[in-house]
Amino acid sequence: MEPLPADHSYNPKALGSWARRTGYKSHRSGGGGGDSMSEIEIGITAGADQGGNRSSSVVVGGGPAAPQHPKGAAPSSSLEVLTNSAARNHGLKSKAVAGPAPAPTPGPNLLGRTTLVVPGKKAGSESENVSGAQSNCPPNSGPLRIEPLRMYKDSEAADVMSQSHEDAADDYSLAKHSHMKYEIRETPGLFPLILYGIQHYFSMIGSLVLIPLVIVPAMDGNSKDTAKVISSMLLVSGISTLLHCLFGSRLPLIQGASFVYLAPVLYIIFSPKFVNLNKDRFMLTMRELQGAIIVSSLFQALLGYSGLMSVLLRSINPVVVAPTVAAVGLAFFAYGFPMVGTCVEIGIPQVLVIVLFALYLRKISVFGHRIFQIYAVPLGLLLVWAYAFLLTETKVYTYKGCDFNLLRNATTIVTPACAKHTAAMKSCRTDYSDVLSSAAWIWFPYPFQWGHPTFHWETAIVMIVASLIASVDSVGTYHATSLLVASRAPPPGVVSRGIGLEGLTSFLAGLWGTGAGASTLTENVHTIAVTKMGSRRAVEFGACVLILVAVVGKIGGFLASIPQVIAAGLLVFMWTMLAALGLSNLRYSETGSSRNVLIVGFSLFLSLSVPAYFQQYKGGNSAGVAGVPSYFQQYTISANGPIHTKYQTLNFALNTILSLNMVIAFLVAYILDNTVPGSQLERGTYVWSQRRSARNEPVIVKEYGLPFGLSNYVTWARWVGL
Repeated sequence: MEPLPADHSYNPKALGSWARRTGYKSHRSGGGGGDSMSEIEIGITAGADQGGNRSSSVVVGGGPAAPQHPKGAAPSSSLEVLTNSAARNHGLKSKAVAGPAPAPTPGPNLLGRTTLVVPGKKAGSESENVSGAQSNCPPNSGPLRIEPLRMYKDSEAADVMSQSHEDAADDYSLAKHSHMKYEIRETPGLFPLILYGIQHYFSMIGSLVLIPLVIVPAMDGNSKDTAKVISSMLLVSGISTLLHCLFGSRLPLIQGASFVYLAPVLYIIFSPKFVNLNKDRFMLTMRELQGAIIVSSLFQALLGYSGLMSVLLRSINPVVVAPTVAAVGLAFFAYGFPMVGTCVEIGIPQVLVIVLFALYLRKISVFGHRIFQIYAVPLGLLLVWAYAFLLTETKVYTYKGCDFNLLRNATTIVTPACAKHTAAMKSCRTDYSDVLSSAAWIWFPYPFQWGHPTFHWETAIVMIVASLIASVDSVGTYHATSLLVASRAPPPGVVSRGIGLEGLTSFLAGLWGTGAGASTLTENVHTIAVTKMGSRRAVEFGACVLILVAVVGKIGGFLASIPQVIAAGLLVFMWTMLAALGLSNLRYSETGSSRNVLIVGFSLFLSLSVPAYFQQYKGGNSAGVAGVPSYFQQYTISANGPIHTKYQTLNFALNTILSLNMVIAFLVAYILDNTVPGSQLERGTYVWSQRRSARNEPVIVKEYGLPFGLSNYVTWARWVGL
C-alpha cells in the first residue's frame, strides 16, 4: 500500500471545533480568508481494543474529529486530503482485509468516518504519520482492518463531542478557529469593539440602504420620502439585529431589508391598482406594502414558533438553498446594466472600481486590514461619487439654453433643444436632489408614519411566499455562519426560534413602513469571513450605533442623495455577490455529482425561463404600461399573465407568484432533491446538533441558549430552543 505523505500537521487543540470536524478547514497563505473546505480529514489516534491491547486507528472522513485521549495516552496527529479520490489513490478502502479481526475500538459513533484499526500497537508511542501506521507495523501486530462507521446516524451518540475531561468541555480554546480573530462568545476590548462593530455595518452599507433607492422612486416618492424610508430602515435594522442576537439564533447576523422581498414589492408597486394612480401614489402604495408585510410576518412567526420549521428543515438541503438564493440575485439582470447605461460615463466606472477593489486589490493589507476587500462597496461609492461631483461642478452636464433648476419643477415646459439633454442631466448630475440641504438634523422615525396599513389577501399571499423563501435563505446562512464562528451547528429548535424572531422583526418593518420585510442578510457570511469578526458583542454594539444614526436626519438625507446610476452600479455588485453566495452552498454537497448538477442547472434555467414566459405571454399587454421604464416593465404583467379566471385578485396572486424567479427555483429544486434518489452525503444534508446532546454541552448552551436564564423557562418548548 502506497504511504501517504506526512508533511502536514494538525493541531490537536483545535479538534474541539465543530467546523473542523465537519470538514471546514482554513487554508490560508499570508493571512488569507478562511473560506476553503477540506472534504477528508485523516487522523491517527491511540486506543485499546476490548482485550486491552493497544492499537492505532486511522480515521478518514468529513465528520467529527478523532476523540481526545485520556491522560497518559499518546497524542494524535492527522493529515488532510482534499478529495475522496485522493484517499482512494492511497489505498484507503472501506473493505475488511481477510483474516481474523479484533473487536472495534470502543468510542462514540462518529459521523462520516472510516476507522483503520491496527491491533497490537503499544501505548505511549509518539505521534506518527499514516505511512508508519501502514508499513511500519510490527510483525505481531496482526492484520490491517478498516471499519466503515455508519454515517448521519440520528442518535445522541453520533452527535456528542468527544471529551477527555468533563471540566474541559467549556474550554473555549479547544474550539478556537485559527481563521477567526474573535468568535461568537468573545468580547473584544473597547477599541476593537468600536472598530469592528462599526466596520461590520459599514462594509454592508449597500445591503442596508439600496432597496429604498429602488422602490421609493418607483412609487413616485420624492427624495424626502427616500430619506425617511432609509432612516426607518436603519432603525428597524438596528432593533432587529439586537433582538436576533439576544433572542433569535444568537449568531452574529445582521438583520435588514432583504433582496428576497424586492421583486414581490415591485410587482405590488406596478400592479393595476397602483400603477395608474395620479395622486398620493407613494402613500397609498406604502400602506398596501405595510399591510402585506404585517400579514407575512405573522405567518413567518407562526412557521418558526410552532415548530413547523423544524419539520421543514429535514427536506431543505444545499441543493435546494443554492439555486433559490442564486435566483434572487439573477432576477434583477433587467434592472442592473440598463440602469447603469443611463449614464455610462459614471455607471461603468462604478462597476469597474468595485471589481478592482474586491478582486484585484483584495490581498492588499493596511495595518492588518484588507480594506479594499472589506470596504469595496463604500470606497467605490465615495470615489465615484466624488468623480461625478467634479463632472457636475466643471459643468460637463450644463447645456446652453437649459436651466437645470427648472427641471425640478414638474410644471416646467422643456424646450425641444433642451429635451434631448434632460435624461443626461437627471441621471448624471449629483445636485439633482436637494434632500441633504432640506433634511432636518434630528428626525425620529415612528410607526404608521405613512398612515394606517391596508390589507388585501392577494398582496398578502404574495408576501407570505416571499417570507417562506426568506426563511429558506436564512437556513443556509445560519449553517454557513455557524461553521465560521461557533463550536457546533445550532439545533433545529434554535433555527426555528431564529425564523420565528425574523417574523417578529418583519412585523416591526411593517409598522415602521420600510417597504420590505426584515430578514437575515445573506451577505453577512462574506463579511464575517473577510473581517474575521464573529463576536456577537461587536454586532450588538454596531446595532446600537445604527439606531443612533437613524435619528440623525442629515445622514438619511445624505444617503438618499446618492445618484440613481451610482446606486445601480452598487446593486450590480450586490446582486452578483448574492448569486455567488447562493451557489457557494453547494460546497457542502458533492458538486461533481451529475444528480446535483442537473437539479441545480435545471432549477436555475426554469427560474429565468418560466417568468419570461409569463412576461411574454401573447395574451398580455405586450406593449407595456405607459410611463413605466423599460427595466420595470416585467413587473407590470401580473394581471395579464396566462392564468385567467373570473377573479381578478386571484389572477394577480397566481401570475405574480409564478413570475417570481426565486419561487420557481425553490419549487423545482425542492421537488427534485426530495424525490430523486441520492445519498445524504451526495445531497450534502445539513447536519444540525441534536437537542438532548446539545443541552449537555456547556459550550453549546452558552452559544445558543437564551440570555438571563430564560432557557430554563422554555425547556418544554424543545422545537424553539435547546
